[in-house]
Amino acid sequence: MKIEVLGIGCPNCRKLSGNVQKAVEDLGIRAEIVKVDDMADIMGKGVMILPALFVNGEAKVVGRVAPVDEIKRVLKEAGS
Repeated sequence: MKIEVLGIGCPNCRKLSGNVQKAVEDLGIRAEIVKVDDMADIMGKGVMILPALFVNGEAKVVGRVAPVDEIKRVLKEAGS
């Protein structure tokens, strides 16, 4: 599973990144977590509001910090 956290290092971006890490650890899954901070890459994905969470190339959360429980649900659905 590939998880991308899109953000430029703002507090909300860092919080989303931490929540993703916690969700992955809690679920005990193997995942590649990539932090995308290049604006050209972010805009290339069609994202205009940060932070954003992509799982396996698909936007799951955009423009807000998802709580750990929501991220767990998203990751479980993506792994099915």
